[in-house]
Amino acid sequence: MRTTHLLLALALLTAGHSFDALSQETLILKGVVHFEDFQNREPALLELANGDLLVAGFPRYPHEPARAPSLWRSRDGGAAWARVNVGTPSNGAIGNSDVDLAVAPDGTVYFVTMGYNRTTDEGTHISIGVSKDHGESWTWTLLTDRTLSDRPWVEVAPDGTAHVIWNDDQGVYHAVSKDAGASWQELPKVHPVGGSSHLAVGPAGEVAVRVTPIYASGNEFDPAIDLVAVSTDGGQTWKKHTAPGSRDWVPYGEEGLPRWVEPLAWDADGALYYLWSEGRGMHLGKSSDLGASWESWEIATDKDMVFFPFMAASGAKELSATWFSAEGGMGVRVARIGVAADKPEVMLSELLRFDSWSQTEDGLRRDTNGEYAPLLRLKSGQFAVVTPLQDPREDRLGFSFWRLSPGEN
Repeated sequence: MRTTHLLLALALLTAGHSFDALSQETLILKGVVHFEDFQNREPALLELANGDLLVAGFPRYPHEPARAPSLWRSRDGGAAWARVNVGTPSNGAIGNSDVDLAVAPDGTVYFVTMGYNRTTDEGTHISIGVSKDHGESWTWTLLTDRTLSDRPWVEVAPDGTAHVIWNDDQGVYHAVSKDAGASWQELPKVHPVGGSSHLAVGPAGEVAVRVTPIYASGNEFDPAIDLVAVSTDGGQTWKKHTAPGSRDWVPYGEEGLPRWVEPLAWDADGALYYLWSEGRGMHLGKSSDLGASWESWEIATDKDMVFFPFMAASGAKELSATWFSAEGGMGVRVARIGVAADKPEVMLSELLRFDSWSQTEDGLRRDTNGEYAPLLRLKSGQFAVVTPLQDPREDRLGFSFWRLSPGEN
């Protein structure tokens, strides 16, 4: 949604140190496909029941909030990709910024997107597309056109209820659809202020929202907001608790550890997990009482900064995660996290050195071009990760699709 101020933060770091692995087991890179079509920042990734893969994302530079959003499909496990026709602005397909994807148990696909005015640095709207034929055709609904609307997420409960959150300068909003996207109902706000940092839905329909200090397209900041909100009645009421761990938050654009998405996930037993960075350590928290109390572990450490984590449930008692590391000029780390035992069992990948760069006074430097690297556990058992592709040395724009498999050193 915004220009990432990561390069400024990286100026404080040292480089060239090695990662302290917590396990001899590793995730082995099995292949990467570089797809070149259009700039694809902060992508979203989804696998459908028929095996199709979908990737969404947005370009940084176009200034038209009412342009049609971008979506790509692979029918062969990620080897080849083609653009999906999601409709036109005339039928409501509008958005040039943050995106998310989700699929319901009945196969209904949800594609939420926002508009962003890069002249005024303000969000313009949140729209959601719905497809009932594996992404072949779409219908669109405008959820809000309030100025400063920001960071939407979509998830679907086991009963098929679709949940969407977003924020503006008046708080964190929550809307649901119980009829496969035909209509949407806005429920009570999750919180009257704060950012919609992440959304997760549990096995019994529990809804968890991470509420953070930066909100309203980065124009508002309240350091007192650092919450996990949980609802067990579909969003009618919320219980809110301070997130575990220790974090320093700074207003958007100021120097400090980059933070934006603070991811949540549920396991099959209804335990809630939260992943965050405390500088050089990545931490995992677990709550067995809907966020009221937490136990936590440092699951990985680095001699350089780790930041911008992402996490998803990838099995009954398994999580998968990514984060960026400043080591050696920056890369993405992938983790498989078993949570069946008393403490997490972590399997890590080597750094994925992605081709996403920005021009600085000192030359080209790797840039995240977004605030997370999405991943999922494929039906094949492999792990998939998507990173932006932005290489001005060869005028390449698009995304990279990475496949990894569990292995041993």
